Amino acid sequence: MALFLCVLFLLLSSASACDRCLHQSKAAYFSKASALSAGACGYGSLALGLSGGHLAAGVSSLYKDGAGCGACFQIRCKNSTLCSSEGTRITLTDLNHNNETGFVLSSRAFMAMANKGIGRDILKLGIVDVEYKRIPCEYKNQNLAVRVEESSQKPNYLAIKLMYQGGQTEVVGMDVAQVGSANWNFMSRNHGAVWDTSRVPNGALQFRFVVTSGFDGKWIWAKSVLPAEWKTGVIYDSGVQITDIAKEGCSPCDDSHWR
Repeated sequence: MALFLCVLFLLLSSASACDRCLHQSKAAYFSKASALSAGACGYGSLALGLSGGHLAAGVSSLYKDGAGCGACFQIRCKNSTLCSSEGTRITLTDLNHNNETGFVLSSRAFMAMANKGIGRDILKLGIVDVEYKRIPCEYKNQNLAVRVEESSQKPNYLAIKLMYQGGQTEVVGMDVAQVGSANWNFMSRNHGAVWDTSRVPNGALQFRFVVTSGFDGKWIWAKSVLPAEWKTGVIYDSGVQITDIAKEGCSPCDDSHWR
């Protein structure tokens, strides 16, 4: 238990960056959103349903070894002639390997930063200076969901993908157990938003998640998620949603000029 708490502390510490504050960077774009949907987070074509296709690949400090998958940001470009003061919301779905820009956006998201009617003009720039900040993700009438990946093989292996994670938090740990049992098995992050285990309990399954919350973390318990006869490729409602906003151990930031 002591080792687990130590590891958990390190995970939470690494997840408490000051990403809620306003940051300066650069952004480029992919001409096809499908390039981002096939990204490191593992969302596949499901990514196209997030944020209306306003998707982004972020550098490693935003991707956070997969913990940043599904994070939401408000982003705007700094060219006052072409760009709106509000900008647009984006969802992180991929890792940006090019450190010349903090983000690579879908063309739809890139154009959405522009003033009305001149989205095509901003595309001609290719790369723009941007300001961005982390914001809570909101999925109205949608709980956190679990998708059973096709690589799962009952009863020896289970891989799941987390979808529609709300709030401004990160999932940094995950356990699985048979419904009604207190015998929890640890799951590992395989990549991106995908978690797996080779110790699959029998019967219907429940999950508990460790999420960043406050200055520490908290458990969120989904008491009945997968039926005993779970199937690959199916998305299951967890019955819970994350609404927490993690506090940051840094000096207060001033983003009052974001209008």
